Amino acid sequence: MSKIVSSEAFSDFFCQDIPFLDVRAPCEFSRGAFPNTINLPLLSDSEREAVGTVYKRDGKSAAIALGHRLVNAEAKDRLLVSWMDYMNTNPNAVLFCQRGGLRSQTVQTWLAEAGCTIVRAQGGYKSLRRHLIDATDQFASSGQLVLVAGKTGSGKTHFINSLPCSIDLEGLANHRGSAFGRRVSPQPSQASFENALGIALIKTTAQTSSVVAVEDESHAIGSLSIPHKFHCAMKEAPIVLIEETLESRIKTIHLDYIQSNYQEFRQQDTAQADSAFLSFLLDSLDRIKNRLGSEKYSLVKTLMEDALKQQFSTGTLEPHELWIGELLQNYYDPMYEYQLSKKAGRIVFRGEKQQIRHWLASQAEKVDS
Repeated sequence: MSKIVSSEAFSDFFCQDIPFLDVRAPCEFSRGAFPNTINLPLLSDSEREAVGTVYKRDGKSAAIALGHRLVNAEAKDRLLVSWMDYMNTNPNAVLFCQRGGLRSQTVQTWLAEAGCTIVRAQGGYKSLRRHLIDATDQFASSGQLVLVAGKTGSGKTHFINSLPCSIDLEGLANHRGSAFGRRVSPQPSQASFENALGIALIKTTAQTSSVVAVEDESHAIGSLSIPHKFHCAMKEAPIVLIEETLESRIKTIHLDYIQSNYQEFRQQDTAQADSAFLSFLLDSLDRIKNRLGSEKYSLVKTLMEDALKQQFSTGTLEPHELWIGELLQNYYDPMYEYQLSKKAGRIVFRGEKQQIRHWLASQAEKVDS
């Protein structure tokens, strides 16, 4: 493999989960990154800013000179140790900076002088990201999408993840996709979410030319937005509709939003878990207060507060099912039925999960035959 690799190899990198060594500044990394990547920057945020200022004012040579002054011999040795430690455990890693320019070239040269060879991605982060954006846009026009729909609590995400050809948008966004969907850990940046989607699509389409299932989502998942072309394709895609009983949906919501969420809060901070969980539920309810109306809001809040009191005094979680059922029947179900009525013409199959699984498999067989 050459020391510089072009975009023709990028899909293989992502399919094979090749590790990346990202030497951009921390602020660049926080704005957008890839999975399976470590950030070991050549320059700090302030150093990068200073070099950039000199570059614009005095030119490339002056910027390079400043960079060498900032990264003195001691700093260089320290950085080399961290880079080589990473290379020792990830010998097939690929190096990049923002545009594949001076920073990654410098790091590659220093590592070579130290006896460590690493390949560099041509065009850097920008080219890698452009490759993923193009892959997403290309898939959006492929006609391979099928949406999995169903009332709140139908277990759509669990079902999506059980399919051989699917993309879990909520998983990539680290959000459960409703007013109560926030997770304990923060959502990724918008660019990181888009990058992860592109990688997931490259991996999935490398395995199949059949339909790819995604959950029926609005344009926003928490604070993140589904890429425009991809969401336009979702709005035209055929729909399979999961049919589940109210009782089953209450159990699913209880498992995902109460049991699992509370456990996440406990894992983060056992001492503060109860107060944090209480705030999470009440704040989430407040987000839909105006749409609920004062009477429904007061009823659900009372049931929620009673459930929380019993949970914290006795440890039981079952009382949460009361407010979940109330919220499903008198808020989420009517809203979902209205939204689904506008998509009725796109529903191509409906039934229980196993029936839908068989139908999707039959569609894959048609494509493969």
